Amino acid sequence: MIPSPPETRASLILRLRDAADVAAWDEFVAIYGPLVYRLAVGRGLQPADADDVVQQVFTAVAQSVGRWVDQSERGRFRGWLLGIARNIAVKTLTRQPYGGVGLGGEQSPELLEDVEAPGGPLSSQFDIEYRREVYRWAAQQVRDAIEPNTWAAFHLTHVEGVSIAEAAEQLSISVGNVYIARSRVMNRLRALTKQFEVNQ
Repeated sequence: MIPSPPETRASLILRLRDAADVAAWDEFVAIYGPLVYRLAVGRGLQPADADDVVQQVFTAVAQSVGRWVDQSERGRFRGWLLGIARNIAVKTLTRQPYGGVGLGGEQSPELLEDVEAPGGPLSSQFDIEYRREVYRWAAQQVRDAIEPNTWAAFHLTHVEGVSIAEAAEQLSISVGNVYIARSRVMNRLRALTKQFEVNQ
């Protein structure tokens, strides 16, 4: 069954204070794990180092999310998380051997400047990647919860650009049913992604 929309991003963050809340942590890792990994690789880290950064970021979040939540004046959660990821990435980059991408490597000044720039291109990229990851997560949730033909009608017409009539013919359903299927999927996607838009 599809998760209910009332589970907001804000309430998910509150639930992260409980290390035993497996469902909250699974959801959090599903969204942010690939995001932090891709950004670490994009900063020049090798896959194994990027995996290490992801693990360190989640460990840091687990240890300090309670303090972050309790702050009376706090910024956006993604900004806080990006700060943690940036600090860990910098430490990882600076401990690379000479000739690599760390200090002493040919790429290191540009990479470190990019990683450390607050509010710069990395923050924008983080937000873009975050929205993509939320969509991927929501799409998987919806796809797992509906009939294959319903998902196929949406995917053919909305993602692959197939016409409504052609999709109806391919799926052996009426044009009306294609419109209904598209609407159902889009409504569920909106409901799921909306919960991640609350002041984060």
